[in-house]
Amino acid sequence: YRYFDTFDVPVRYCFGFGLSYTDFSIQTENIRLSGTGTGKPMLSVQVRVTNTGTVYSGKEVVQIYVSCPQKTLPKEYRRLAAFAKTDLLAPGQTQTLKISFALYQLASYCETCAAWILESGTYGIWAGNSLNDAKLAATMTLDETAKMVQCAHICPQKEALPELQPDAAKTAAKEQSWQAKAKEQNLPQVHIKACEICTETITYSTLADSYPGKAGEITDALSTDQLIALATGDPAKDQSGLALGSAGQTVPGAAAETVSLAAKEPWNIASMVLADGPAGLRLRQTYQVREDGSIDGGNFLGGFENGFFADPAEPEGTTYYQYCTAIPVGTLLAQTWNTDLLKEIGEMISGEMNAFEVSLWLAPGMNIHRNPLCGRNFEYYSEDPLLSGMMASAITLGVQKTAGCGTTIKHFCCNNQEDNRMGSDSVLSERTLREIYLKGFEISVKNAQPMSIMTSYNLINGVHAAACYDLCTKAARDAWGFAGAIMTDWTTTTNSTAGEINAAGCMRAGNDMVMPGDQRDHKSIRKELEAATLDLRELKRCIYHTIKLTLQTNQYED
Repeated sequence: YRYFDTFDVPVRYCFGFGLSYTDFSIQTENIRLSGTGTGKPMLSVQVRVTNTGTVYSGKEVVQIYVSCPQKTLPKEYRRLAAFAKTDLLAPGQTQTLKISFALYQLASYCETCAAWILESGTYGIWAGNSLNDAKLAATMTLDETAKMVQCAHICPQKEALPELQPDAAKTAAKEQSWQAKAKEQNLPQVHIKACEICTETITYSTLADSYPGKAGEITDALSTDQLIALATGDPAKDQSGLALGSAGQTVPGAAAETVSLAAKEPWNIASMVLADGPAGLRLRQTYQVREDGSIDGGNFLGGFENGFFADPAEPEGTTYYQYCTAIPVGTLLAQTWNTDLLKEIGEMISGEMNAFEVSLWLAPGMNIHRNPLCGRNFEYYSEDPLLSGMMASAITLGVQKTAGCGTTIKHFCCNNQEDNRMGSDSVLSERTLREIYLKGFEISVKNAQPMSIMTSYNLINGVHAAACYDLCTKAARDAWGFAGAIMTDWTTTTNSTAGEINAAGCMRAGNDMVMPGDQRDHKSIRKELEAATLDLRELKRCIYHTIKLTLQTNQYED
């Protein structure tokens, strides 16, 4: 939508468009700035929403867009900065909404100085129920360019690419037009000084010899063999012969399980069960328990589409059932613009996770809808990074409201096509990467702190996502403060089309778990430890994250 809006390409249904059985009026009442000098300045827009219909009740979505100054960094004409949904309003009923967002949402990434900056000039604040219907409501003026976050470069661009640039004259004319309108209509305005905005400087981590707390104590006490075992899922749990999506046996149909040392050593490291998404928990609806107590969980094809593609077989033993609730796919959930609803859905899912003793839900998917032909779009939220990040945050907060249950945001990142998904290389500039493809993940991590992240199959500027230190460590952990565990997508390291990627490379990058687990991964790690191309401290760092996560799951009563 940013392209269409910036380049004046007409569309039939603009971004944010939606219909209702009633009509609403949206009036902006005031705009306020707060938090200056604290490092987290916020802008608040107060709007008054009235159901102007005479028959039906309904809810309205208020969307706030911002036009940023077009100076040294060319920008889109407008970007979504915040949104809110009203309660159910009866005909004639009014609700006042205070919609707040951080000024950081308006920052652009400067590749020259490796920093997020707010450029000086006038910002236009638009409010409405869709992009095309949004009306200029207020302005904000910044006296000088302010540096908000000082970073270090990540993911150097593999090759030069021509980028589309809007016509400078047309861009200037549009900017002058809305600025003139703001003066004519005497719209509310706020002023901010660059000296009132604090600069955050990212501190990047180095390898440590030991780690704090119980997880650190356990990690230091493990043997090399145990460290290697915990670096992957449990290969012994995959009895299906086809690990993709179904390598768990304790909970039949689960995607995988991690290694447990509870039976061998005194540290009581439990096994975590991971269940796939995205439309609720994906488990086998039925499984059998034989007379000897063993579980016949079947194979992947038996659990896929209720066994439609599997060879028919007579069940052996007593049949048990695992019915899970199906939820709408991610795109439809995002179309509600309703974060409260997604929190409720997350709470429901965590209830089923507890019932089936699942620790991690391998969802939500939150990649950008870059192209309508992407085969995974149905499980992703939006073409907009803010909407994606807020939806993932909401469902994560809902799931993780239940202690011990966690989400796994995925696929990190630039996973925007299914064709050749293990060999495709996403080549893009650092600014594009940060502002579009990483932004939703950043929002989700900072707002909701999901328990885990899953990396994607593809390469990014020539480096596989699962083995990319810049993504797993510099971006997710150091810049955003991610505190959970990072895992690969299934068979990333063992698929022959995956390119130059192995388990040891994942450990170096800070990708903590290689899933679903394979003896070839163990050999890769052992070989590189012996050759000193993998530092034992790198392996311990990953195992520490996994153990720390395990101790927080529902596998423990306390």
